[in-house]
Amino acid sequence: MATVLSVSGSPSASSRTNRLLRHLDDRLTAQGHEVIPLDVRTVPAQALLGADFRHPAISEAAGLFARADGVVVGTPVYKASYSGVLKALLDFLPQYALTGKTVLPLATGGSTAHVLAIDYALRPVLNSMGAAHVVQGWFTLDRDITVHEDGTVTVAPPAAEALEQVVDQFSVVLAARPAVGAVASVPTSPALAAAG
Repeated sequence: MATVLSVSGSPSASSRTNRLLRHLDDRLTAQGHEVIPLDVRTVPAQALLGADFRHPAISEAAGLFARADGVVVGTPVYKASYSGVLKALLDFLPQYALTGKTVLPLATGGSTAHVLAIDYALRPVLNSMGAAHVVQGWFTLDRDITVHEDGTVTVAPPAAEALEQVVDQFSVVLAARPAVGAVASVPTSPALAAAG
């Protein structure tokens, strides 16, 4: 199917955001996609904070974005916006790193007061980076995400149903995308074909 880059913008490995993303990765994998997880917290701080564009970790992250057909971006909400580590990474990617890609924005937070952070903070950045289609995102309350001792995640039923719907919509849009190079290889009219 498609290659999906699943980006966790949480600074913590044990965060609900990170665990939720990895839980949703399983759903995308079951639908036939190749899912590549990227935890922004693993990119060395000296590369992000030192604006070291030539650092191998920055180059590797940019390569993962270039390879992906679709990108899931998940972030905790801090101060009514997405995380600083996610902002730092997005700043160092090429200006149009999302060109032609389908993007699913997700956020988690402790209060419904932050529910608009996706549309007012994250979505404009994703659009400015050239995303072909930013599908409907979803904000999940921290209290609706339960992380068990074995690392598995349970999402409260209403939130789980909504998340499944947005993930499935993302998957459908990915599956419907034109194959790379298909547009160039198919003539638009018999006259153009004859002229070529």
